[in-house]
Amino acid sequence: MSSHPVAETVASLMPTARTELTELVAFRSVADFDQFPKSESEGAANWVADALRTEGFQDVALLDTPDGTQSVYGFLPGPEGAKTVLLYAHYDVQPPLDEAGWTSPPFELTERDGRWYGRGAADCKGGVIMHLLALRALKANGGVPVHVKVIAEGSEEQGTGGLERYAEAHPDLLAADTIVIGDTGNFRVGLPTVTSTLRGMTMVRVQVDTLEGNLHSGQFGGAAPDALAALIRVLDSLRGKDGSTTVDGLAAHAAWEGLAYDEEQFRKDAKVLDGVELIGSDTVADRIWARPAVTVLGIDCPPVVGATPSVQAGARALVSLRVPPGVDAAEATRLLQAHLEAHTPWGARVRTEQIGQGQPFSADTTSPAYTAMADAMAVAYPGQEMQYAGQGGSIPLCNTLAALYPQAEILLIGLSEPEAQIHALNESVSPEELERLSVAEALFLQNYAAN
Repeated sequence: MSSHPVAETVASLMPTARTELTELVAFRSVADFDQFPKSESEGAANWVADALRTEGFQDVALLDTPDGTQSVYGFLPGPEGAKTVLLYAHYDVQPPLDEAGWTSPPFELTERDGRWYGRGAADCKGGVIMHLLALRALKANGGVPVHVKVIAEGSEEQGTGGLERYAEAHPDLLAADTIVIGDTGNFRVGLPTVTSTLRGMTMVRVQVDTLEGNLHSGQFGGAAPDALAALIRVLDSLRGKDGSTTVDGLAAHAAWEGLAYDEEQFRKDAKVLDGVELIGSDTVADRIWARPAVTVLGIDCPPVVGATPSVQAGARALVSLRVPPGVDAAEATRLLQAHLEAHTPWGARVRTEQIGQGQPFSADTTSPAYTAMADAMAVAYPGQEMQYAGQGGSIPLCNTLAALYPQAEILLIGLSEPEAQIHALNESVSPEELERLSVAEALFLQNYAAN
C-alpha cells in the first residue's frame, strides 16, 4: 500500500470499517419478502441513512420505490462550482442458499484466512463501506473536493427495477457529472480493474401443459404426451452440441477485445470438476463477456423423493438469458420467447412470461474520469496498471442512468473479485481490497476535481 496520506488515513479506519460491515451484514436484507422479513431490509436502509447523516450528508431520505423496497439517498455539498459525483452501491443481498453449507453463519461477519466472510460482504454492503471510507479519508485530508450524491439501492439483486423507475420519475435526483458504480470487482485480487462492459439480462418463465391431469405411467405412458419431457426438449434446444447458447435469431459470435481470461485460471475460479469440459467455443472472455448465455434457473416438477409413477400433465421453468453489449434486451426477450414457443414439441401448449429485464452496458473508456481513475489506481496499487474487463452480470440501473444522463461518465469498480464467491456459499471480501479500493476512490475524487 502507498504511503500517501489518504492511504494512511484509510488504513487507520479499517477497524471501524470491520465493525460497521459486521453491523450491516447482520441484516438479512434479501428483498424477497415472501422469504425474508421486510423489517430486515428496512433496518439495513436505516443503518445506511444514519451513516450518511453522521458524515454530514443533507437531504438524506428513504425513497419508496415502485417495487415496494427502499433506496437510500443523500447529498454532501462540496465547494461552490465543483463537479458532482454519484456513488452507487446496494444494501440488499442474495439469499444465503443453504445456510448449513456455510462454514460460518452467513449473516455474521467472520474473519478466516485473512478474509471476511458473510453474505453481502463483497456484494455489495462492502461497497457501501468503501464509499464511506473514501469520503472519510478525504475529509481528513483537506476535504471532499466535489459535490457527492450517494444512492444505496434496496432491490438490485431481485431485478425488479424499483430504483430505475424511481429515477426515471425523478430525473434530477441522481444527475451527476460522473457516476461510480461500486458493484463490480477486480479481475484478480491485487489487480486494479474497471469494468467497461456489462451483459444485460432477461428472465422468462415458460409453462408447458399436455394433459388435464397426471396419468399412471404404466397405463398411459408411451402415448400420453409428457409435459416434463416436452419441457426438457425445449430447454435442451437452447444449447448447441458444445453447450453454447443457441437462441434462434440471436447473434452469438462476438469477440472480446480487452483483458484476456486464461482458460485454466477460469476453471479454478469456477471450480470446474476435473474432467468436465467448459462449454462454448473461442476464448473464455468471448463467452462470458461478449456473448449471450442461457441458464435454466429452476424447474417446477415433482422432486425425486416422493415421486409417483406418473406422466406429468404440466411443468414449468425459469430461464435466464444474459444479453451482451450491442444487443437490445427487449429484442433478446422477444427472440427467447419465440424460440421457446417454436421448439416446444408434440403440439404441447406453451406459455411464456417475462419476469425481469435489464439492458447491457458499454462505457466510454477514453473519458477524463477514466484517466483520473487510472492515476488513482496506480497509487493505491503501486506497480500495477489499471485493466479493463467485462462483467458477465447485469446492473440494470447502469443503462437507466446512461439514458437519463447521456453526458455523465460512468465507472464501475468494486469488491467482487473471483475469490469473493458472490451469490454462492461462503461469500467473502478481502479487507486489503476494501482498503485499496477505498484509497483509489478517494484519490479519484481528488484527481477528477482537479481536471
